[in-house]
Amino acid sequence: MSKKAAALHILVKDKTQATTILAQLKQGANFQALAKKYSQCPSGKRGGDLGEFRRGDMAPSFDKAVFNGELLRPLGPIKTKFGWHIIKVLYRN
Repeated sequence: MSKKAAALHILVKDKTQATTILAQLKQGANFQALAKKYSQCPSGKRGGDLGEFRRGDMAPSFDKAVFNGELLRPLGPIKTKFGWHIIKVLYRN
């Protein structure tokens, strides 16, 4: 079972906007460019880069998506108390 992961994310307040961003990503848009443009998280300035984190460090629904979802494909929208996330898991180990 993976204990650490690294991911990018885009955080927005509205599910509709998250769904629109996800559609753009599925059509080939650049994740980091969209994170810089739309993310309301401070990590947006770094292209949504959250760096490496441990299982349990993030909100439960975010954690579940990161540690169970596909690698290198946009996941979401994922709801947490902070808003709606689109996530791209870079690796797990």
